[in-house]
Amino acid sequence: MTSVPKVVKWAARHGLIKVALRRAAKRGEPQARLMIDRSVRANPFPIYDRIRSRGPISRGGLTFVAPSHRAASAVLRSDVFRVGLDVAAVPWFMRRVLIRRAGGRLVGPIDPPSLLAVNPPQHTRYRRQVAKVFTPRAIAALEPRVRQIAEELLDDLDQREVVDLVETYAALLPVTVISEILGVPLAMRTQFLDWGNQAAAALDIGLDYREYAASERGIQLLNEWMYAHIDRLRQDPGDDLLSQLIAVEDDGTRMTDVELMATAGLLLAAGFETTVNLIGNGVHLLLTHPDQLEVLRAEPELWANAVDEILRFESPVQNTARYAAEDTEICGLPIPKGGFVAVLIGGANRDPEVFADPNRFDVRRPNAREHLAFSAGVHYCIGAALARAEGRIGLQVLFERYPDLELAGSPTRRQTRTLRGYQTLPVRPGRSRLMTKR
Repeated sequence: MTSVPKVVKWAARHGLIKVALRRAAKRGEPQARLMIDRSVRANPFPIYDRIRSRGPISRGGLTFVAPSHRAASAVLRSDVFRVGLDVAAVPWFMRRVLIRRAGGRLVGPIDPPSLLAVNPPQHTRYRRQVAKVFTPRAIAALEPRVRQIAEELLDDLDQREVVDLVETYAALLPVTVISEILGVPLAMRTQFLDWGNQAAAALDIGLDYREYAASERGIQLLNEWMYAHIDRLRQDPGDDLLSQLIAVEDDGTRMTDVELMATAGLLLAAGFETTVNLIGNGVHLLLTHPDQLEVLRAEPELWANAVDEILRFESPVQNTARYAAEDTEICGLPIPKGGFVAVLIGGANRDPEVFADPNRFDVRRPNAREHLAFSAGVHYCIGAALARAEGRIGLQVLFERYPDLELAGSPTRRQTRTLRGYQTLPVRPGRSRLMTKR
């Protein structure tokens, strides 16, 4: 069977969608503007409010849209709604284009058998196996190492006048942690960072051809390296969590190489990308809200709650999607079988029905933890505890070490549609407290 040309795959997966988005945006469709208009993506919250004014869930020009906390939570928690595509509803001639070949070894972050792309009972088995390794005790045991990595990275900031905090700290902290979880040599950290950034673009729709080609290339290179790495760990396992996952059995069966690859790729592309955005967003929010930073200095026990408020206020993942496996309804609106719902997490997390004065950043907010930044239901992020720990430790160590940290120029936003964070964040560290003590 001949392979489908890459340009044809791009056209079916992104090109046609991009054309439809542009046309809808010209008609003023707010959902399309969110995806295609960069000025709107820089500040999507007024658009979220506009869509929410139609009701908790509504029918947009492209799909159903859930911008409210009530509707978003209901969709994410419902057993009726599924991730991925309804394969049975896809014409046979489109399956080869839209869906990677079953049994194939090339796996991206949103390709089966990734946890982001499979449903129960398959999802249940994978999650059960991963949960045997990613236990609360295992995550708690990682916290001293997270702090050590953070402090070592900050050593390199001493005596530097201006640095890009994303490049030197916010990105390196989570990618180092993930690399150690996967048993990846430290020398591979920068390469993993590049592959992860490229692969993460696969979470978006409407990519241009260059973005799509770069994403596919990153996925391919990551797959090639990880399969060889999995083979090495099978022969010579270490004390990393991936080695443990390789050995985990469920009903007498172990994960296949493809299933392990999907899990490792998800940890890298999704786990790392959300955490780097959490840290970058948090630094910017605290530097531009100095009153909130002073609250944390006076009450350091609030750091955990501050992380949840950052996740609520600037959700690293702004949207996701589900399709209805059968006729149903959400908040009184009928959703037919096969109907897609765009879940606007960023909008749900600023819903005034749940969060008082939602556009105010407040590290004391009593219900900050009610955000949906980690999704909900069976697809609740399995790495949420680790992300929270990295965010809390990474931000607290940074601001304790550099009390005079300040912005040193205008940051630049990432151009990703699903993920919200900073590409660059120039800061002036100031004098380190460690240097003052010497």
